[in-house]
Amino acid sequence: MNIDQIMKILPHRFPMLLVDRVIEKSKDHVIAAKNVTAGEIFFMGHFPDYPIYPGVLIIEGLAQAAGIMLLEPDQNVIPLFLGIDEARFKSEVRPGDTLTYEVSLKESKLGVFKVNGIAKVQGKVVATATLLVGVKKNEK
Repeated sequence: MNIDQIMKILPHRFPMLLVDRVIEKSKDHVIAAKNVTAGEIFFMGHFPDYPIYPGVLIIEGLAQAAGIMLLEPDQNVIPLFLGIDEARFKSEVRPGDTLTYEVSLKESKLGVFKVNGIAKVQGKVVATATLLVGVKKNEK
């Protein structure tokens, strides 16, 4: 999937759209990617002399990848981030890196989905987390 197809699923837009492409997608697994560039606005403050991609944005990227896994284009729903468990950061992410998000469905109950997320750079794990996500009908 390219960025145009992703934007038909996710309501996020710049600067909060954190998935650039989808490499693989099924109903219970997704692999997606984010190109981290030096021009990202948050690098002005995180940190000017040694830019590091914020860990919270890695987790948000995993959640967005989960939304892509769970949703279809033009469903008129909003993905909701409901919880984070066991988040761990193993290595820093810098401008020029490509983050790969691997998300798999662990369980589903009453419209709440528990997923496992792994973020990697060049095959090396940089972060892991278990996330709870849901969906809400867009009432606009």
